[in-house]
Amino acid sequence: MTFNFEYNRIYDVDCIDGLSYMNPQEVDVIVTSPPYNLGIDYNQYDDNRPRDAYLDWIEQVAILCKKVLKDDGSFFLNVGGSLKDPWIPLDIAQTIRKHFVLQNTIHWIKSIAISHEDIGQSSNISEDIAVGHYKPINSLRFHHDCHEYIFHFTKKGDVGLDKTAIGVPYQDKANIRRWKSANKTDSRDRGNTWFIPYETIRESRPHPAVFPTKLPEMCIKDHGVAKTDLVLDPFMGIGSTAVACVKLGVNYIGFEIDSEYANIAEERVLLEKERLTFVDPKIKHAVGLKNYELGSFIKI
Repeated sequence: MTFNFEYNRIYDVDCIDGLSYMNPQEVDVIVTSPPYNLGIDYNQYDDNRPRDAYLDWIEQVAILCKKVLKDDGSFFLNVGGSLKDPWIPLDIAQTIRKHFVLQNTIHWIKSIAISHEDIGQSSNISEDIAVGHYKPINSLRFHHDCHEYIFHFTKKGDVGLDKTAIGVPYQDKANIRRWKSANKTDSRDRGNTWFIPYETIRESRPHPAVFPTKLPEMCIKDHGVAKTDLVLDPFMGIGSTAVACVKLGVNYIGFEIDSEYANIAEERVLLEKERLTFVDPKIKHAVGLKNYELGSFIKI
């Protein structure tokens, strides 16, 4: 059985059911972050399952994601571990390996510290720098955990990417002329380490494990905005992927079992649309969304 989901909507349905209802090969990009099974205190979901049961569930999700993803689509999966159990993301990757090819392993760097002597000659930087989210830990055994994985899965491992869409300028401009790969533009592949700090939030976070909007935005750009018509997030949470899609002018579908999180997601989508409209009154046309009006949280 299939269900014709409207674009730019978040549906109140378990992702297994939602994915089961979707049409085969409907999605260009999947960007998501499932619960990590670390005992996080979500409103509804039990994040403390036996490891085998958890991985079996992840495999079910992966199989259904493969069904709905186009043959030239990209599946970006953000997962992290804990200091006491760093194997969770690798176990997840091994499980999904049965059904997808791991085309890229991207490292999401949440915070970074660089000694001045390693920065190089720069008149603007005169001391060591430390940037990003830092949360001290009370342990002499472990370093602060400032890294998570973004596994880029594809069906065959041969999906072309728009790497310079998230590229960085050449520091040595002579390389623009020297290297054929530079394509005469001042932008190079940033590689597989992406520094993405959390947005500053002074009050308590409404969701215990949200990723920054820039993370799905970079994933979608990396795949290629021009060839992306529909983005799916099976674990929509409070809507970072949906907000990224609105910013980029691409369609999305999301599933979220927690109505409180989904309502927050819809509020964030509305605020982003209002922000874009304020910046450019013509944005209703410019963003190119098939259903520009405010998406609604739909129960099925």
